[in-house]
Amino acid sequence: MTRGLWITRSLPFPLDTGDRIYSARLMRAVAEAGADLTVIGFAPSVPGALPADGPIRWRVVPGEPHGTLRSLVSPLPLVAASHATAAYRHRIEALATEDWDFVVFDQYGTGWALPTFARRRGESRPVLVHVAHDHEASVYASLVRGFKGPPLKRLGLWQNGVKTGVLERRIARGVDLVTAITEEDAARFGVDAPGTASVVLTPGYSGAVSTRARIDAGAPRNVVMVGNYNWVAKSENLREFVKAADATFHRHRITLHVIGSMPDALASEIRGSSQATVLHGFVDDIAPHFADARLAVVPEEIGGGFKLKFLDYIFGRVAVASLTHATAGLPEEIRRSMICRDDLPGLVQAVVDHIDDTEGLSTLQQSAWTAAQARYRWADRGRDLLDAIRRLARQPDASVSPSATRPAAS
Repeated sequence: MTRGLWITRSLPFPLDTGDRIYSARLMRAVAEAGADLTVIGFAPSVPGALPADGPIRWRVVPGEPHGTLRSLVSPLPLVAASHATAAYRHRIEALATEDWDFVVFDQYGTGWALPTFARRRGESRPVLVHVAHDHEASVYASLVRGFKGPPLKRLGLWQNGVKTGVLERRIARGVDLVTAITEEDAARFGVDAPGTASVVLTPGYSGAVSTRARIDAGAPRNVVMVGNYNWVAKSENLREFVKAADATFHRHRITLHVIGSMPDALASEIRGSSQATVLHGFVDDIAPHFADARLAVVPEEIGGGFKLKFLDYIFGRVAVASLTHATAGLPEEIRRSMICRDDLPGLVQAVVDHIDDTEGLSTLQQSAWTAAQARYRWADRGRDLLDAIRRLARQPDASVSPSATRPAAS
C-alpha cells in the first residue's frame, strides 16, 4: 500500500468553508483509493469535529498558531508564518525520519515544511506534492487591484502578496507534482515551474441533491448568495455587489439573501446601507433557502479558482447568474447553462431581466444539473491524484511534462 503524509494548516473540520471541504474530501478520496494516509495539522476550530471513523490517521499539533503581530515580521506570508510554530516544526522533523511514499503540502501556507523533506535524495525521497487551492499570487494581485479600503491596509495586502508569490513559486519548483483546481491555474503554475508535473483536480460533490424539478412561478422573487465572508477578498466582493445591486433590486421588488458568516462590522455596514438585502449568517441547513430562491448569484470580481458554491447551487436546483470570469474551471456545457455577464452592472441587470422568466430559469437549472451529475465525483479525484503520484514514484529521475501526468478533470 502507498504510504502518505498529508500536511495541513489546521485539520479541515468542521466542513463549513470551501477550502476545508476540498481538503477533507480529497484526502479521504485518496485514502479510499488505496493510500495508507496520515494527516497532521492543528486541532480543528470546533472541539470534537474530527471524524471518529474512516480510513485516515489524524495527528494533532499541540498548541495554537502564532498571532498576526508575530507573523508580520516573518519573511513568510501571514498564513504560513502563523502555522510554522516550534511545536509544528518539531513534529515535522520527527515525521521526516519515517519512510513515506509521498508527502502532500496542502495549500501554500504549509510550504515552510517543504525543505525538511526536499533535503532527502535518492530512493528514500518521497514524491512531493503541492495541493493548491488557487494560484495565490494571481488572487493577491486581483485583491490589491480591487481593494478600495484604507491605503495602509492596501499596502499590507500588497506586501503579503509579494511574500505569497515568492513562497508559492518556491513550492511549485521544489515539489514533483502540483495539483490545480482549474486548467487556468495549472497553466499559471506551468509558467512558474515549467519542470513540475501537474494534475487538474476540480472538486467533487457529496452534498445534498434537491428533488425540485422546476422553478415555479409562485416561488419568491429571491436571489441567494452563499459564502464565508471573513476573508478580505470575500468581504470586498460582497460589499461591492450589494452596493451595485441593492437599490435596483429594491426598485424591482427582488430580495437578496446573503448566507454565511462575516465580521460584525461588515454586517452592520450592510444592514445600515441596504433595503433589499437580508443577512442570515451561517446556517446549518441551506436547502430551504435554495427552495425559496429563483436565482443564485456569483458576483466575485476578486479571486480565482473554482467556486465550490457552483456545485451547491447546481445540485440545489437553483439557476445561476455569474460574472463570466468567475466561472473558471467549469466546462463549457455548464457555462452555457448559466447567465453570465462581464461586469457587476450587467450582472445586476441580467438578474432583473430574468427573475420572472421562471420557465427559462427552470430550463437553465435542469441543463446544468444534467451536465454536472457525472462530472463531480470525489472518488475519481482521489484515484487521479494517487495514480499521478504512483507514476512519478516509478520514474523519480525522469523529466515529466505537466501534460504527461494530467488526467481528465471532467
